[in-house]
Order: sequence, then structure tokens, then C-alpha cells
Amino acid sequence: MFQSAARLGRVKPSPTVALAGKVAELAAQGRDVLSLVAGEPDFDTPDHIKQAAKEAIDRGDTKYTAVDGTPALRRAIAGKFERENGLAYAPDEIIVGSGGKQVVYNALMASLSAGDEVVIPAPYWVSYPEIVLLAEGTPVIVPCAADSGFRLDPRALEAAITARTRWLILNSPANPSGAAYTRDELAALAEVLMRHPQVWILTDDIYEHLAYGGLRFATIAAVEPRLRERTLTMNGVSKTYCMTGWRIGYAGGPKPLIRAMSAIQSHSTTNAASISQAAAVAALEGPQDFIAGHVAAFERRRDKVVAGLNAVAGLTCRRPEGAFYVFPSCAALLGRRAPDGRLVATDEDFALYLLDAAGVGLVHGSAFGCPGHVRLSYAAADAKLDRALERIAAACAALASAPAPMRAGT
Repeated sequence: MFQSAARLGRVKPSPTVALAGKVAELAAQGRDVLSLVAGEPDFDTPDHIKQAAKEAIDRGDTKYTAVDGTPALRRAIAGKFERENGLAYAPDEIIVGSGGKQVVYNALMASLSAGDEVVIPAPYWVSYPEIVLLAEGTPVIVPCAADSGFRLDPRALEAAITARTRWLILNSPANPSGAAYTRDELAALAEVLMRHPQVWILTDDIYEHLAYGGLRFATIAAVEPRLRERTLTMNGVSKTYCMTGWRIGYAGGPKPLIRAMSAIQSHSTTNAASISQAAAVAALEGPQDFIAGHVAAFERRRDKVVAGLNAVAGLTCRRPEGAFYVFPSCAALLGRRAPDGRLVATDEDFALYLLDAAGVGLVHGSAFGCPGHVRLSYAAADAKLDRALERIAAACAALASAPAPMRAGT
């Protein structure tokens, strides 16, 4: 009989992947399901990027590459960091992985020992604490409330740090909340971190270009250069360049950390796909003008969805600064009963109710460490979003107040 490794008892499967699978299963059964689960742009990969991949195949660039990435891609990444972020990384301070998730995994597996702590602001991307647990570390979750913009307060960061703290993970703009830190807010966090030299920073900048309302993106190693030697600046081509399936993430950081991460990767995937690496060079060095059009479309969709959700009695939705998610509170609707009599007691119940009753797929906030909310991805066509908002409004209106519990003997 199969017996799973003890370490698997520490982690849960990705709830976003599981929900996407359930939505796909319902759609395969013929259900009319509007999935707003996936965190990927609905725009196609730009033609010049696809063309670069085709040319790489024709050239025969289909062999193994260096574990940490082709020289051409690492040069392109170094150019991007310097051009857009004011960060100078040599090619041997850069690693390329099969998606941003592998980069995070490599970093934590290469640096954590049993019991080491990692501070993670909540709401968080679902994989952060699970990767920490796989690496035998201890996630230290710091709740960040909606009325603080879902952003980490410097005092809360200070209170969370102990002698065992090894990393702080920052994600801005963030999944699932869309919250983004200003330069001044990052400077305030950096001031705390300067007092704790044992704490490294993993900054996940994957949504860097998806910022709205004139927000200027900033990354912490550029805001406070004295933190550069203990910061891993992670990014990738998935979101900005509509390349989720190409699986290319990358990071810049101190050479000893990059070497350790490369050692981990050498025994897992070895290199990222050679064709995808060639396409990523074209993404980073080729035309960038299409990005502004995508950002404008996302911002318009964001405003539509926020207004639509706030018009629904029982839902409250703040306007996020970036990414392509909204994270409304459904707390006022919990404890009510659906028309079929089932009690909608939790945010997960609410998400399942919307899926079953309205055919709208969302992700429950508990999956992101923030109960009482749901995540909706507005990386979808306007017509789809309009229909989803109509269905959500109708389903919420159908929820009746739950009757008071019956007393014993009555």
C-alpha cells in the first residue's frame, strides 16, 4: 500500500488549482459556468514573443541550457532590472526557473532549517506558507485588515520578528487583494528590517506593471539599497507578457543565495524550457507598447467590478491598486440560508453556493488566510464580467436570513 511522505502531512493542495479543476469538471458536464478563478491574463501572448519561440525551434535551440538560465536571458533580465528598477545585478546574480513558484521554492528550500520562521502578511498567495512548511519552516502569519488597505504595518512587522525569523515575504501589487505599497510605505518597512540583520526579504514583483491610478511601482531593494545584499527580487513574464503557460520566472539576489538556489534546481528541473527562455528574451527586450493597453483594460474592468460588487447588498469591496483581482468581504452574508435550505456559514460555503446556484467560480478568502472574503479575477472579457456580476447579485439577493437555532425541548 502506498504511504505518503510525512512532509505531505504539513501541506494542503493548492485550493486555487482545486477550484479551477472543479469549475472545469462542471463545464465538461455541460454546466454554464463563468470561471473567475484563474490568475492569468485573458489576452494572448504577443506575436513577436511567439515568433521568437518559433525561430528558436527552427535554429535548433532545443537542448539543455545552463541550470540558472541562458546567458542571453540572464543578460536581458539584468537589463530589465537596471532599466526599470534601478537595480544592478550581474548575470551570476540572476536565476531563471520554471515559473515564479519554482523560484520561491528554490529560495526557501535552500535557506530554511527546521523551525526557522518566515513572516507572511495575510491575505497571501496560497503557496507561500505551504512552501515554507515543505521546507520545514514555520509560517508566521500577520493579518492585514481591509481598513489598512491589506498592507503590512511596520509596527506589526516589528512585533512578528523573533530571533528565529529568516525571511519576510512581500508581494506588491498583491495576490489576492491587489494591494500595493508606495515608496514611502516600503521605506517604513525597510526601517524596521534594518534593525534585524538576520531577516532576508523575498519580494514577489510578478504584478509589477499592473498598477493603476498613477501608482508608481517600487521595489524594496531599490528603495533601501542597504537591504540589497539580503533581498531576493523575484519577477517573471507570466502576468505582464501573458505567458502563464510558458513557465518562466526569475530573480536577482546575492551570489551565495543564487548559487544555493541553482544547486536545488539542478536536482529538480535542471533548466527552464529552452524555447520559453528564448521567448522571454523577446518579451523583455522587444516592444513594450502593448502593456499600456492591457493595463488600461484591466483598470476599466477593475472599476466596473468594484462598482458592481458594492451595489450588491451584503458585499463590500475596496478598490485595489494593482494586479487583476478584487477581494470583497462577504461577511455580512454569512450565517444566512440558501433557497435550498443549506446554511452558508463560511466564505468557502459562500463560494460553493455561488458556484452551484449561480454558476460563478470564485475562490474563498480562507484559502488566502483571510476568512470572510472571496477573490474574483477580472482578467476576463467584459461580457463575461457583466454576466457574472448579474448572477452574483441575484444569488446574494436569494440568501434569506438564517432562522434562530431551536432550543432543546421546543
